Amino acid sequence: MAKKQFKAESKRLLEMMINSIYTQREIFLRELISNASDAIDKIYYKALTDDNLTFNKDDYYIKIKADKANRTLTISDTGIGMTKEELENNLGVIAKSGSLAFKMENEAKDGHNIIGQFGVGFYSAFMVADKVTVISKALGSDEAYKWESSGADGYTVEPAEKAEVGTDIILKIKENTEDDRYDEFLEEYRLRAIIKKYSDFIRYPIKMDVTKTRPKEGAENEFEEYREEETINSMVPIWRKNKNELKPEDYDNFYAEKRYGFDKPLAHIHIKADGAVNYNAILFIPEQPPFDYYTKEYEKGLELYSSGVLIMNKCPDLLPDYFSFVKGMVDSEDLSLNISREMLQHDRQLTLIAKNIKNKVKSQLQTMLKEEREKYEKFYQAFGRQLKFGVYSDYGTNKDMLQDLLLFYSSKEKKLVTLDEYVSRMPEDQKYIYYAAGDSIERLAKLPQTELVADKGYEILYLTDDIDEFAVKMLMSYKEKEFKSVSSGDLGIDEADSDADKSNAEDSGNKELFEAMKNILGDKVKKVKASKRLKSHPVCLTAEGELSIEMEKVLRAMPNGQNVKADKVLEINVNHDVFQSLKAAHQHDPEKLKLYTGLLYNQALLIEGLPVDDPVEFTNDICKMMV
Repeated sequence: MAKKQFKAESKRLLEMMINSIYTQREIFLRELISNASDAIDKIYYKALTDDNLTFNKDDYYIKIKADKANRTLTISDTGIGMTKEELENNLGVIAKSGSLAFKMENEAKDGHNIIGQFGVGFYSAFMVADKVTVISKALGSDEAYKWESSGADGYTVEPAEKAEVGTDIILKIKENTEDDRYDEFLEEYRLRAIIKKYSDFIRYPIKMDVTKTRPKEGAENEFEEYREEETINSMVPIWRKNKNELKPEDYDNFYAEKRYGFDKPLAHIHIKADGAVNYNAILFIPEQPPFDYYTKEYEKGLELYSSGVLIMNKCPDLLPDYFSFVKGMVDSEDLSLNISREMLQHDRQLTLIAKNIKNKVKSQLQTMLKEEREKYEKFYQAFGRQLKFGVYSDYGTNKDMLQDLLLFYSSKEKKLVTLDEYVSRMPEDQKYIYYAAGDSIERLAKLPQTELVADKGYEILYLTDDIDEFAVKMLMSYKEKEFKSVSSGDLGIDEADSDADKSNAEDSGNKELFEAMKNILGDKVKKVKASKRLKSHPVCLTAEGELSIEMEKVLRAMPNGQNVKADKVLEINVNHDVFQSLKAAHQHDPEKLKLYTGLLYNQALLIEGLPVDDPVEFTNDICKMMV
């Protein structure tokens, strides 16, 4: 029979598709199974309007058969089949979709939706096959036809023998090359894995003969292999079931089966949305982060299905970065897919789904925080850092979304508290939300800078994560209460007039001493002054400006952050015995003043957890004091 040529533009498209459109060869099986499912759906549609046609779901299935000896893989269906004209029109003209035409003529009814719309998926078979043969018998026809092609050089169509209505697609699998192993598409385990990955929720059974073992009759401890037909796919996805049909363990089992994590999820969210966009989703909040969660290698995203067919393993556009810990899937018939169905076209439907998911996740977390505090704190220990990154990133765009989900350790409550809980306990005279930043609760509780705030009876939030202070600075305020570090220059605590006058007098009366100490320290500090916050401790470091000492430590630990420097102020407790020694040294012994100043500065550095500039000099100075 004379070979027919593809049209020139179709030939170029075929060549491009084989080499460019699909990123993974295994996709071919998803495409052929989806086409087979569409073919069965078409019979279902016809049965809705044709009284002479009955649709018994048990009669419809898809069959996968691998023949290693002949290197063939056959995908068969009991669907509507194709006439000679349909074979030529649907397979001879690339990108002409018979499913799309059928879909336009028959609107989706009763929850069934035909997947195919581009008419190119069939040709993905040429990525793994040297030759593709299609034998099809159309519903209502007595004749069958065979379409055959070895690729871009053309195709033939001729009569064939086929007893039942439906279509067989026979792929002659390519030989292995030095770089590519095509044998995998003839292996039972590999075919099973591909079906489970992409087509597990196709609504019709996908059957395959599988190898099993059983005890050998009459032989003890001996086994024999046998072949048995098995349905590989689950067919009915959990997300299409009614929520009242499902138990918590059903969701936990789904989480484990999909390998979303090795932990047990803390909570699940089951969404069935009908409206501007229709979709189903099952989302999980994990108990533990993956080992690579806080690394650049981690990939966020939800599994994305279109009518039960996996389109993307991880769709990042469905989750904001601050909720990147969420696992799960979304299934929608309304998404606009690109030609390979491997990527989304960014459109209104996707944006609407993502926005809804974001709000649902926040709502679930707020419910957990309110009703299951212990469980929420467990979540927060694992993923709170990501929420704080979300507050800080994008110039604070998402701070209003996230601020009520944050927890910080309270100096009074001795546990994690929300910002709302903190503000609700503030005395009337308290102007600010006070916090102390450092690397541990134990060290922060002993900081000299906290003395005045604690004496006033004010609660202090302890920020121990390196992102904490950056997030708080981005928040700026909460419920009209500004944040204030206990190490900031002005604590905003009103003093009695007599105390204020006394403090100012101490500063002016000791002006020469403080200037002398500043000259000794040089640019290590911006100034030296009498402290209004110290009660029992002799010295501390504070900072002026937006950059705190703790932020300096974090930034200097980063690449290219070595030159970052906070404006440090050395505060001296003029009511401490040490101050009298400083005054005496200033009056009678400049060398001793230099020694004392260096020791006090290094002491303040150690209190802050900062490295001493010269440890050898520091230890020698201590020895001088002892002598």
